[in-house]
Amino acid sequence: MKFQPIKPKKVSTQIADQIRASILAGDFSPGDKLPPERELAELFGVSRPSVREALNVLASSGLVMSNQGGGTVVMSLVETSSANSLSGLIRMQQDRALDVIEVRKCMESWTAFYAAQRALPEDIRRMGTIIAGMERNLEGLQPSEDLDANFHILVARATHNIVWLHLMQNIFDAMKEFQQSVWRAVYITGDDHHMLCRHHRRIFEAIEARDAEAAREAMMAHLTFAEQRSTAFIRQSLSQE
Repeated sequence: MKFQPIKPKKVSTQIADQIRASILAGDFSPGDKLPPERELAELFGVSRPSVREALNVLASSGLVMSNQGGGTVVMSLVETSSANSLSGLIRMQQDRALDVIEVRKCMESWTAFYAAQRALPEDIRRMGTIIAGMERNLEGLQPSEDLDANFHILVARATHNIVWLHLMQNIFDAMKEFQQSVWRAVYITGDDHHMLCRHHRRIFEAIEARDAEAAREAMMAHLTFAEQRSTAFIRQSLSQE
């Protein structure tokens, strides 16, 4: 038997390994910024050149992208150009958004199912904070579109399946402009806002109760409602052209 000599890992390699593990664990979503180099150096107890070298390694593998003066951003694990193409398609043909919602119904009903099985206490706490924020907004009928989107991303994060999380983030990035238009044009009454809040609370309570099937059904009901409202919005837009 022939043994090979042990080679100590470079400091930058160890840093890159830890950041990579954190990204793959879902601690960062696509588009999130990593802490600045100075802060990372302090956290790891190393020099800034070691951190910079680690970030360059991660950038070369496509996990992050460093912008001059703009920090280091976590990239999607799935092809991002498809999200950009999808966004452009929805902008030109709004009815394509209904195709995306159909896909979301399939995907998100199951993310809710798995989230109910796998959510950690911290996941539940974060979702609860979103629901509380939505309920506070009801007092003055303030829009909760950002909270709404964040809730769905948190559900995907609670599956602890990094592919679910990155796919969902890409879809939401592609749908962002359309969703904002729907929120501003369709969800305008107090009843609308209360209905949406109730939908999200049902999903949350099912996940909190670890009732996977109830979570799946609640998410499906919510997205079916969203599909109906989006269809009405598109028909109205087309009739005005």
